[in-house]
Amino acid sequence: MAGKSVTHSEMVRIGTRLLEEAGIPAAAYEARELYLRTAGLSLSDYALCRTEEAEAETALRYEERIRRRSDREPLQYITGFAPFYGRDFRVGPGVLIPRFDTETLVSAVLPKLKEGMRILDLCTGSGCVLMTLIMEGPEGLIGTGTDISDEALRYAGLNRERFGLGVDLLKSDLFESVSGRYDLITANPPYIRTGEIAALDREVRDYEPHLALDGDADGLRFYRRICSLAGQFLKDDGWLAFETGYDEAEDVGKLMKDAGFAGIRVFRDEAGLERAVIGERHV
Repeated sequence: MAGKSVTHSEMVRIGTRLLEEAGIPAAAYEARELYLRTAGLSLSDYALCRTEEAEAETALRYEERIRRRSDREPLQYITGFAPFYGRDFRVGPGVLIPRFDTETLVSAVLPKLKEGMRILDLCTGSGCVLMTLIMEGPEGLIGTGTDISDEALRYAGLNRERFGLGVDLLKSDLFESVSGRYDLITANPPYIRTGEIAALDREVRDYEPHLALDGDADGLRFYRRICSLAGQFLKDDGWLAFETGYDEAEDVGKLMKDAGFAGIRVFRDEAGLERAVIGERHV
């Protein structure tokens, strides 16, 4: 691509072909997305300047990004952003990439929020769940996010700054550094069964942090730990809400029930898979 004059649209066509040859399923979309991010163009800008010549520096950077994507590095790590609930969150190596599945968790708990509630988000990663709840919910919500990973907390801090939020971020192994009581505890913990990690798509298995993926032999290790301790950090009638693996909701619901939670409900994602479980603490 580099070294010769090509237009913006020609660059995207070349990128699409190379990604198709590499077996990337959404090659056309990803080639265009990579080019827009590389050239600093909006979609409307691109529509107006498709036939204009691309800058040589842009061509070089785009060629490198297409190579990285062809090697199955996640698109979101290359661009530095991942969409979630209508906003772009900063991401990069060392933090789990937000997924549309997780939007189910947000949608499940938003109706429970009232002004001034305190929210604790465990395994916060990029902070996408916590910060989306703060921005989408009623006024005066108070949020705290915890994670054991320094790199994840770095990206959460970048997103806190990006959105101008006052949430607290703590390095903590689940509740280890947490004090006080909350109206809502959310968590998207590691839930992939250890034996299944080797079979994950290459871009997940080889690039995303296993610390955020591995839920032990049965995938339920962190749910057990959280359920056993959550009651100590929830106010009376507070809520506990999880994202779960597609086949784990029933088991997680049972763990919550055994820990004294009631009114347990399961929510499905757009594909019809059970993806979020919520329950209320009763004393």
